[in-house]
Amino acid sequence: MARPLGPVRLKKASPVTLAIGAVFTILVLYFLIGSSAPDFSASRKASAASHPLSPPTSPFRKSTGGGKPKAPPVAHYNLNNVTITSDPLGNRENILLLTPMARFYQQYWDNLLKLSYPHELITLGFILPKTKEGNAATTELQKQIAKTQKSGPEKDRFKSIIILRQDFDPPLQSQDEAERHKIQNQKIRRAAMAKARNSLLFTTLGPATSWVLWLDADVIETPSDLIQDLAAHNKPVIAPNCFQRFYNTEKKAMDERPYDFNNWQDSPTAVELAKKMGPDDILLEGYADMATYRALMAYMHKTDGLRQETVPLDGVGGAALLVKADVHRDGAMFPPFSFYHLIETEGFAKMAKRLGWQPFGLPNYKVFFFFCLFLLGGRMLLLTGR
Repeated sequence: MARPLGPVRLKKASPVTLAIGAVFTILVLYFLIGSSAPDFSASRKASAASHPLSPPTSPFRKSTGGGKPKAPPVAHYNLNNVTITSDPLGNRENILLLTPMARFYQQYWDNLLKLSYPHELITLGFILPKTKEGNAATTELQKQIAKTQKSGPEKDRFKSIIILRQDFDPPLQSQDEAERHKIQNQKIRRAAMAKARNSLLFTTLGPATSWVLWLDADVIETPSDLIQDLAAHNKPVIAPNCFQRFYNTEKKAMDERPYDFNNWQDSPTAVELAKKMGPDDILLEGYADMATYRALMAYMHKTDGLRQETVPLDGVGGAALLVKADVHRDGAMFPPFSFYHLIETEGFAKMAKRLGWQPFGLPNYKVFFFFCLFLLGGRMLLLTGR
């Protein structure tokens, strides 16, 4: 026969047990609610676009709720309120960093992450060719973007990132330096580069952009304060000096040499050569077969020179180039045709000057190109640095 149960006495929970339970509950709620959206700071939330058709230079967060998406907003912009000053950091000015990319170099991406300018004010834009190498570069680029934007520290995440694929076939299938720099390949190669730059620029230039920084995909070493340093001069167009590290067999040590010869001051010889050319012919720099006797910024570098020294330029290269957004808004682009016998970046400099914007260069401020070439047994070897 079952015995009737008496009154049941519950054991009183200790304060420690209650505290542990409360902490556990809070953690569960945090992960359930907080994991639905990335970790955006207040400033990122304030500038986030409310619709995917908003300007591509604005960060966009997908809605976590269901239902029909909202209609595209009608946005109003007053370009008079967009500042372009010598203190972009203090005025929180937006930077558009654009890179035509045929190959992906990890050192390039690592260098971007080291830039000290707030990444939440930097939009990245890329354009890649539809080739085997371009496909491989796109895959590697997307891996790094996902790693940075999704799981990286918030300070490393960029405001927004745009990737474009070229809608035309590249004129050269090989990106090897020997092939790329043949004089007979320059016009078609530079024309294709100009088209790529223009497509990238016109697609990504937003109404809130203050500065456009052009940075080639094989420039892998710059000062971390590159943007602040260049903008501090408050010039409409300004280029640092691009050098290349290499192993000097005579010195038996690493050395460096000038690399970008498209930053130059014009010469009477070049002017006379242009007068004798046909309307579609172009002048090229750095070739013995076409001696222009221009003053090249590459050779203006002084070991003991002032880093902030500036010189006026008539032609510029695109390895590293900071441009006020208003210069592009005024219509200065990269001509894919002979423009006063100049093409691409050098043609851009000429166009900027015709619009009243004088380009400048920094002969003693150096950035470095990717690989190092040196001679060994009559052969050129490539050091990737990997």
